[in-house]
Amino acid sequence: MSPTPYADPPQRSGMMTAIVAGAIIALVAANIYLYVQIDHLRGDLAKTNEALNTGLSNLKDQSSVTVASQQRHIETLKAELEKTRQAAQTMSSQAKADAEAHAEQIAREIAAAQQKMQTQLGSEISDVKSTSAAGVAAANNRISEVATDVGSVRSQASQTQDQLTKTIADLKSVTGDLGVQSGLIATNGKELAALRLKGERNYTDIKLGKTKQPQKFGDVALKLENWNPKKNTYSVTVLVDDKTTEKKDKGVNEPVQFYTIKGGRTPYELVINQVNKEGIVGYLATPKDTGTR
Repeated sequence: MSPTPYADPPQRSGMMTAIVAGAIIALVAANIYLYVQIDHLRGDLAKTNEALNTGLSNLKDQSSVTVASQQRHIETLKAELEKTRQAAQTMSSQAKADAEAHAEQIAREIAAAQQKMQTQLGSEISDVKSTSAAGVAAANNRISEVATDVGSVRSQASQTQDQLTKTIADLKSVTGDLGVQSGLIATNGKELAALRLKGERNYTDIKLGKTKQPQKFGDVALKLENWNPKKNTYSVTVLVDDKTTEKKDKGVNEPVQFYTIKGGRTPYELVINQVNKEGIVGYLATPKDTGTR
């Protein structure tokens, strides 16, 4: 018995469909996640901007209070300095020397107060700048992370789309046993998964062995009459719309066509991808508007 080189059982077909569909769902979910992250990032940036504005406003208020307080202190010292210098002019030599020494001390205090005010303001400005820089750096990091994620998701989506496009492009349309040009034919689970995602027809997995009674697949019943794994051929009876049709000596990946009332002018197509010792494995393709029951 020689195995079919490219056939997949329906379990693998269903698994491949689930994997491809799951990948697309995961990409959609990832995009939704990224949009949510971007929305959160915008909120964080708004909060950071609000915090910076609040910090600057508080600094302005604090600075105003500090400057007013220091300015009053300096004005008081200047007034005392001027009063001391005027008094020194009418004093004796010793008293004048003491007054001038006191005036110099007041002048040093004024200079120290001015230096303290400048240092304090510089420190507060530096703190706000540091906070601003940290906030901007954090925001830039978040933007970079989200941009990287967006790029990764777009790359994965593009690769998945390219794979699906290539798979579908590789599919072929052949003439069925009724002489009608078939739809695209899948020869394995990957191709069948791509056809399902393309969504032009309904696809039902077929796994059929030797049974006494026909097996139902949607609105069609099938009964395997005989099969030959070595020649990759089979014969099957089709029961639909109270009519029985026998399809004899069909080969793998050959569209076996039959008409139904629901299908109208578009034939149903049975495509068997594998003939093994247990029976036959493949799928049934039906027009999209018929559905299955």
